[in-house]
Amino acid sequence: MHISVNLQNCDQEPIHLAGAIQSYGALLAFDLDGVLQYCSQNAADFFGHVPKPGEPLQAHHLGKLSGAANLISEYLVLPQNSRVCHVDTPDGMFELMLHRAAGDMVVVEVEPVVSSSDKHTFFSTHFQQLLNDLRDQTDIAPLLQLVTDHYRELTGFDRVMAYRFRQDGSGEVVAESRHASLEDWRGRRYPAADIPQQARRLYLLNTLRLIADVELPSVPLLQRPGMPPLDMSFCQLRNVSPIHIEYLQNMGVAASMSISIVIDGQLWGMIACHHMQPHRIGREVRMSCHMLGTILSSEIQRLQAIEAHTRREQAAEMRMTLLPALMAAEDFGSQLRSAIGDIARLIPSDAAVISYDGKSAVTGEVPDAFIRAWLFWLNQSLPDVYAIHKVEDAPANLRSIMGDICGVMAISIDKVHKSWLLFIRRELIHTIRWGGKPEKQYKIGPLGPRLTPRGSFAEWKETVQGQSEAWSPLDVAMAQELRMDLLKTCNAHNARNERHRIQLMAMLGHDLRDPLNSITMAAQMLEMQDGASSNKLGERIKNSSMRMKRLVHQVLDMSRLQAGLGLPLDIQPTDISLLVRDMLAEHVTAYPDIQVEADIPDNIEAQVDADRIAQVLSNLLSNARHHGMAGLPVKVLLSRHPENIRFCVKNAGPEIPPETVNVLFDPFKRRQELNALNKTGLGLGLYIAHQIVAAHQGDIRYEHTDDGYVSFIVHLPHTILGSALQQKITR
Repeated sequence: MHISVNLQNCDQEPIHLAGAIQSYGALLAFDLDGVLQYCSQNAADFFGHVPKPGEPLQAHHLGKLSGAANLISEYLVLPQNSRVCHVDTPDGMFELMLHRAAGDMVVVEVEPVVSSSDKHTFFSTHFQQLLNDLRDQTDIAPLLQLVTDHYRELTGFDRVMAYRFRQDGSGEVVAESRHASLEDWRGRRYPAADIPQQARRLYLLNTLRLIADVELPSVPLLQRPGMPPLDMSFCQLRNVSPIHIEYLQNMGVAASMSISIVIDGQLWGMIACHHMQPHRIGREVRMSCHMLGTILSSEIQRLQAIEAHTRREQAAEMRMTLLPALMAAEDFGSQLRSAIGDIARLIPSDAAVISYDGKSAVTGEVPDAFIRAWLFWLNQSLPDVYAIHKVEDAPANLRSIMGDICGVMAISIDKVHKSWLLFIRRELIHTIRWGGKPEKQYKIGPLGPRLTPRGSFAEWKETVQGQSEAWSPLDVAMAQELRMDLLKTCNAHNARNERHRIQLMAMLGHDLRDPLNSITMAAQMLEMQDGASSNKLGERIKNSSMRMKRLVHQVLDMSRLQAGLGLPLDIQPTDISLLVRDMLAEHVTAYPDIQVEADIPDNIEAQVDADRIAQVLSNLLSNARHHGMAGLPVKVLLSRHPENIRFCVKNAGPEIPPETVNVLFDPFKRRQELNALNKTGLGLGLYIAHQIVAAHQGDIRYEHTDDGYVSFIVHLPHTILGSALQQKITR
């Protein structure tokens, strides 16, 4: 059967349906009734008289290999495991290999025995010492070098390479044993396209592959009319793809052999053997190579398991300390953020960020703008674990703020509180030593454009930028385990928050009694009085009503935040200068006894939700009024900067104790700090202000300055990052 291979279908070339064999052996294939369905064109040269396709096997057939017909007939009765038989003839010893193939076929392959028993005996004699040497290795690199040396001694190939696959599918020569006349290929990389997916599948099914002579013409298979192509996945003699033949010829290789390194059912790497002359090794040596490959796979898996076990032990020790502390913490978020240093050590990285409920802790150097932008994007996308190691893989609207950061692994801690753990890796500029340019090439032939192997294997260097070290499967697995642990503790914390919510509603019911009673009594007295007294009662009603409104709005906002719904925003172009002046005028009118000093430049504009920013300013002014020292002014400052807009609300007062600073922007502070001037407050003002600012991709900070003032400083971006994100918020 002829299969045309071109630019469009190279990756789908059905190499397991080769339709031909290598010429150093012959092949027959029978159905379970013993009827011949396929045979190689040279079958008679090895077997003697063979039945024609469609005829049953008879005792007089295959006379050149005495007893072969009986051996095949016996196997047809129960064709389960593969079987190898030796047949002695006047022309020498032959090996008969039988296996069950797809489509209820029994495949019989024959090849002359190669005299290599001395090498096989050598391997068997020294096997125990080799096994001990392998088990003494504590690192994969020297293990692979030891094995390549043994393979070359055992097989006689000119070059033996240990070839390891990377996460992008490309491979790298990590160890090599070679003839002194050959160039050193260690450290060279080969693109994923050099080994297409269908070839990788066969390397998993048939872990040893010999190509004895790339120059010899192949032998076609004859088949019974109407039969589909024979599945040759497990055939030792299967013909070689013409593209792979070109590939080997371009390297000057006349014979090759490969042994797959399989870990957990995946192709981890290969042992690749090259010879500059035709080179066929016997099945006994091939089986020794196969056994050594199985042991090598096991040893690599053992070393990887030791590494994984060591890292998981370190993680378990950290969790034994962290998780109980989180469960017992009064302030879960603060406790979690304080553990950033320990958590960062679990996964190799250059920096790490923990964000919980809008507040972040950082180890290493990460720009604030980077943190805000990434957290905002993650909160819209909400993946569980998200990992990239190339800038080009980052969301398009975030690439401009990446700087020298190329690797990000984000772990969702708690979606209710939009909380994340970010591991950061910086750019790793490195040079790849390719074995020839990695781009695919093609040429025009009789059948049109067709992919060809790369024409040159001379070293070609490429400097790679915009990438960090890739996250390994172990890194990702440990991130997922860490996420599950943190998620369990967060769920426990959320359950505790629900209890607090119930307490909050009880507190609200209690706190509303006073203004309601005040309104009721004032209304009754208003009915009986007039003039100045009625004006005072009207003012009392107004103040009590405003207080009730403020309490109800805070509780509604709190409920939305606790439910993970966020705060609705309507982003519009806003004159911040005018907004701040209006808020100050309202505040001075409502509280004429409070002195305010303001520095508000004209025409400072930004894209914000004006009502929500007014709510932030109102909460900060209320906080300053309640906590400021009597007789000293509250100061309000507004300024424009290239990267953001800042406004500051300051009141005279002592420095806030560190233990209180840690919970300034947390809800439920009322039970932690009762202020004589704010006995009826719920402790939600600063918390809600912080959430509003965070929703605008800004931040709010506390400072105590040398002039004796407590300051709350708000930073707002001029515009919310990305028009698509803005539309999503306003909707």
